Amino acid sequence: MKLEAEDVIKNSDDKEFVLKAVKENGKLLEFASNRLQDDKEVVKAALEQDAESLEFASDRLKGDKDIVLMGVRGAPWTICYASEELKADREVISEACKNYGQALYYASKELRDDREIVKSAVENKGIIIKYASERLQNDKELAEIAVKQNKQAYHFLPWNLKNDEDIKKCME
Repeated sequence: MKLEAEDVIKNSDDKEFVLKAVKENGKLLEFASNRLQDDKEVVKAALEQDAESLEFASDRLKGDKDIVLMGVRGAPWTICYASEELKADREVISEACKNYGQALYYASKELRDDREIVKSAVENKGIIIKYASERLQNDKELAEIAVKQNKQAYHFLPWNLKNDEDIKKCME
């Protein structure tokens, strides 16, 4: 029997029913009651089936590091749903940036100045250097990595690096 959204809506606060539903289709978490969207067991089951279901977890659980890491490991772009506190958590942002350079956009100001995190992000998506701190935008090695990954990153480099001979060679 394939469960549909309307089945979950009718039974949105029945934990056993919702658990069964999200194990089949994690995104059915959207139609669960607020109480069950805040239930760690239910949300974990949804994330195991479809990491994108992090979108439908309660705000409280979007602030739970274990829950957010589950989501980010399965669908790195879901970092956008993490609490502000977790967007400032080095482990969470690092995990997201490994496979989704755009995650740097969501990182705290402090983590945008973390060389290791920025390097991981630009290795994955060069143009994301535009979200690095000014200090790291001026880092020649990071600029080379970014331009080698995506020549469009050149447009986001500071003037002094745009005129650097080594950077210009990366553009050839």
